[in-house]
Amino acid sequence: MLKRLAFVALPLAFALAQPAQATVKASDVIGQAVDGFIRPAYAQLHERATTLATSVKDLCVTPGQANLVAARTAFSQATRAWSQVEIIMFGPVREDNRYERMLFWPDRKSIGLKQVQAALAGKDPTAADTAQLAGKSVAMQGFGALEYLLFGTDAETLAGKDGAYRCTFGAAVAENIETMSGDISAEWEKKDGFAAIWATPGADNPVYRTGSEAVTELMGVFINGLEMVRDVRVKGFLGGNPDMDKPKQAIYWRSQGTAASLAANLEGMDRLFQSAHLADALSPDARWIAESIHIQLVNGVASASDVTGPIDEALADSERRAKLDHFVLVTSSLSNLFGTRLSGEFGLTAGFSSLDGD
Repeated sequence: MLKRLAFVALPLAFALAQPAQATVKASDVIGQAVDGFIRPAYAQLHERATTLATSVKDLCVTPGQANLVAARTAFSQATRAWSQVEIIMFGPVREDNRYERMLFWPDRKSIGLKQVQAALAGKDPTAADTAQLAGKSVAMQGFGALEYLLFGTDAETLAGKDGAYRCTFGAAVAENIETMSGDISAEWEKKDGFAAIWATPGADNPVYRTGSEAVTELMGVFINGLEMVRDVRVKGFLGGNPDMDKPKQAIYWRSQGTAASLAANLEGMDRLFQSAHLADALSPDARWIAESIHIQLVNGVASASDVTGPIDEALADSERRAKLDHFVLVTSSLSNLFGTRLSGEFGLTAGFSSLDGD
């Protein structure tokens, strides 16, 4: 699991710090981030999750290859939407363990897999009931469990009558994802909800007392997100040499969505960075930092997008594997740009950011 990044705010942080522009207010930056990226991104996730839930239900009602393909396509689209917004690791998504319930990852001990397989073997009726599923292990409730149901061993039975229980189980998981994404989106939309708390720091604010604390939360999205993507996601399966690769440790390997998820992670960061207009808070001499960040994010998306096909085949291909190596280099460069260059301009000093090894 990731430890949250700690920043030490210098005395005149962000809006008043030099060389950052004093005319830019922290509340404006946060408001722009919320309206320009976070709310639309969660709304898109809810829309994709609704389509996913409908597609799986249709498959259960009318089993067949065409409906199975439709459900799998909807899954890939929903996980891409989630990958864009999963970099937001705070706020409503943290209530009721929603973050882990949406995606329990990494699952190094295959806890989720074992629980899903056990439910399938015993045709556990409580796992196929949405209300009861929501109270079960977080590892059974989200995208990881649904991927196995739609793409894992014996998933082809979903196209026929033999997959009835498996499909009902999958429909419950998909509905659970739809419900959670809808709840998260609705809470971000509330006028007096978390978005308002984040965008109005002050002495009476229970969470963010100063503008620097609010901006620190935003900066942590990028720095913690980059660390997650590079050190947990990519380095979890990409070894120092081909003999050390672990393709089955890659996220969404069964659905061939590993690289698409990595690309979406950086797409989300770029959308958030552009929406927040952080470049406006930089002095003219420091605008190159924002330009470099955007260019590197675009480069990272391009590298991941070039890694097509099953991840084991991509790792065995020198050209596609090289794209993953380049992706790692890009994210390392971005970590420096955000954690040292941009943070320094805003009067924020990074304390720590590390993995706890769990």
